[in-house]
This record gives sequence, structure tokens and C-alpha cells, in this order.
Amino acid sequence: MRCQPHYEGQVYICLKNIQSCLLCEEPSDTDTPICVPCERELPWLGDQCTTCALPLPAPGLTCGECLQAPPAFTQVVAPWRYDFPLDSLITRFKHNGKWPFGHLLADVAGQYLQHRFDEGLPRPDVLVPVPLANKRLRQRGFNQAALLGRWLSKQLDLPFAEHAVRRIHDTSAQQDLDARARKHNLRHAFALAPETDLQSRHCALIDDVLTTGATAQALARLLKDAGAARVDVYCLARTPKPGT
Repeated sequence: MRCQPHYEGQVYICLKNIQSCLLCEEPSDTDTPICVPCERELPWLGDQCTTCALPLPAPGLTCGECLQAPPAFTQVVAPWRYDFPLDSLITRFKHNGKWPFGHLLADVAGQYLQHRFDEGLPRPDVLVPVPLANKRLRQRGFNQAALLGRWLSKQLDLPFAEHAVRRIHDTSAQQDLDARARKHNLRHAFALAPETDLQSRHCALIDDVLTTGATAQALARLLKDAGAARVDVYCLARTPKPGT
């Protein structure tokens, strides 16, 4: 009996050998399946809000929303802007089960995070993935944030608390709601798992994309109320404001 589905395309080979770029299919000149030209062409996030990483026109600024209502999390760290072709890669990973694309993005994001740590970004004590609603977990078969967290935990040698937070209420899909509805949608949606101890710990929430920050805010508030000393958010991409 075959244990793998029939697949004719490139498989992500997790070994240090010659691989083909998953984007252009040319031989990669790195240990990961993305060539240097394609990596350079990804929509790297430039000037951004110092708190929520919202793309801004100049460096060192804090956006109006974070100034008016500082979030419970300290900082969002994201390598990329949610734009082509990254949006397509995340969609294929998240909704089509194309794990090689997720693993690739986690590898490059891990290199980015390590660079930020080397530059002085405080290393967290533990990585905590954003939990997925049970209904969507059954439909999708996996939690993309948990997969990203596992890969980043191994690459960065950081503890991973995969089941520290539970989603206790199934909620409407966040991408279908505006900012106000997202906040209301998440009210009382999360809870700490029994015997979870985050007292005085620096936690980093893991997710794929940050849009309004409503999910990150709800979870960061939960972790802070549980005694966490600091909560950061690590994600693959940050969406810009509509129309920018």
C-alpha cells in the first residue's frame, strides 16, 4: 500500500544538497529550495510601525492606532509584506496543503529572526502558535501556525508550547470580517490549557499573516493576564492598509 500520494513535482529535500528553486525551478545556489534572485524578489517589509509592523512611509515611526491604543503585545516581527508572490505561496501552503512552500518560508523567516536576534532583538523563552478552530482544523487537517512553530523551534533552538492555548469557541473566518467585527468575533474565543505556566516568561506568538492584529491582541492579552512578562508576534507577513 502506498503511503504517499502520487506526485510528479519537486519534493522539498531537507538535506544540504543541490535543490531546485520552488519559484523558478532553476538550480538553487543555497541549502534551501529558493535561489538568491527569487529570494531578493520577495516583498521584503521595509519601513514599518515599530510596534505592529504596519508598512509606513518612513523608518522609526509608530502608527496612529498603536499610539492611541497600545496593544498588549510589544512588537510584531515579520520579514515580508503580504503581496505577490508571497501571498500565493502562503495560500498554497495554508489552503492547499503544499507543505514545501510553508517549510521554505519558515526556513527563510528563521534566518531573518536569527539576524534580528544577532542585532539585539530579545530572544523569547517560548514559542506559542495561534490555535485553529476545531472545525477548520478538521477541514484543513493541520494548523499552519503550529507547523511554522515546530519548524522555527527546531531551527532557532527555542522551546515550543504547541498546546499552551486553546480556541474554545469556533468563530467565523477572520478574513471575511472587518476590524471591528474581528475584535467582537474573538471575544472569549481563547483559553489557556490546564497547568500552562507562563509566569514571567517572554512569549512569541506564531502565525502566518497579521492583518488587523485582532487575534494577536486577544491572545497577547490572555498571555499577559496569565503572567507573561512580554509577548511578541512572529509571522511570515504583514498586510498593508487597504489602498496602499
